[in-house]
Amino acid sequence: MHDSAAGRAVVANSEQSNWTDRPTSTSQTPYALVTLTIDELDARLLTALREQPRVGLLEISRRLGVARGTVQARLAKLEARGVVTGYGPEVDPSAMGYPISAFMLIELTQGRLAEAVERLASAPEVLEADAVSGPQDLICRVVARDTEHLQEVVNDLLATPAIRRCTSYIVLSRQVPPRTGPLVTSAGGMA
Repeated sequence: MHDSAAGRAVVANSEQSNWTDRPTSTSQTPYALVTLTIDELDARLLTALREQPRVGLLEISRRLGVARGTVQARLAKLEARGVVTGYGPEVDPSAMGYPISAFMLIELTQGRLAEAVERLASAPEVLEADAVSGPQDLICRVVARDTEHLQEVVNDLLATPAIRRCTSYIVLSRQVPPRTGPLVTSAGGMA
């Protein structure tokens, strides 16, 4: 039987949180399972774009051995489905003078998620924030110029009554960089 103390704790924890205050993702439209998959050609196209983002569609079509119109149509389909979300340059915060990277677990005041998210979004050092399960409500990735600056960021966030507690974990070294290539390869059936 799965009625363990841990299971009861998860239920009790979820009952304490105001889950109706947590927004659901609005960035993706629910699709049928069949439209959420990519095939080998999609995977090869995405891999080619990741490896050389400045290459034109004609050159990509030549490398993939398909018509330019096919590449254009596939790319448009991937964009429309939200698989391809942008073409901007990838930026290294460390190279811009922000060598300190940290993950911050944030505990919110009940019912004040929107206020906390607004505050997080206004801090340029907050690179991303996600709602999570567990005792904390949010996990954020933040950067800073040095540890004193990180303390300033934490203090600034704690100034809003919507945020009750911040716990920071400074990144010592990156072991696996952000990536999607292996996932694209696996999803496209190329693995």
